[in-house]
Amino acid sequence: MTAKEELAALKREVEELKAKLSPPKSTFVPMSDAEWRDQMHQMQERRMSMAMPPSAVRYFADGVTAADCADLRRQANRPTGRSGMIPESQQPASPRSAGDGTGWAREIPLSNPPGTGPGSPADRIVDEFDRRDRAELIERGARLQTMETLAEQTETMRQQTEALAKLVEEPKP
Repeated sequence: MTAKEELAALKREVEELKAKLSPPKSTFVPMSDAEWRDQMHQMQERRMSMAMPPSAVRYFADGVTAADCADLRRQANRPTGRSGMIPESQQPASPRSAGDGTGWAREIPLSNPPGTGPGSPADRIVDEFDRRDRAELIERGARLQTMETLAEQTETMRQQTEALAKLVEEPKP
């Protein structure tokens, strides 16, 4: 195979690989504004058909009738209760209390939430952990003190051993 044939074969192979790797062709088709509006309208119709049953759509399609408007006007103008100028009775007003229909509720004193306070399970747990922490601190302190005492005794013994070694090494007269 000559160099030209080899080069041509390599070029063919590169072209085949490029054809295999080409990106997929787009399926996008531009549409007119009217087509887009029609598509959106169809989508809204599908959505609305799922939102309400047909009987409710028919009920609301009727709209507000003249009779409904007249009824609303009558209701807006009717009296709602006793006038504030007319006293209910000649008896003096009593202080407000719970349950008399005035909207006042009985007074609830402030206190700890249920399950808390002295003797509660939460307090017992906290007290137990405090006891354990104190015991651990006491044990650590005792260990530290023991280690300091041992260190002092070790230093004293080292000094005494050095002094004894000097005495043993000194020549006797």
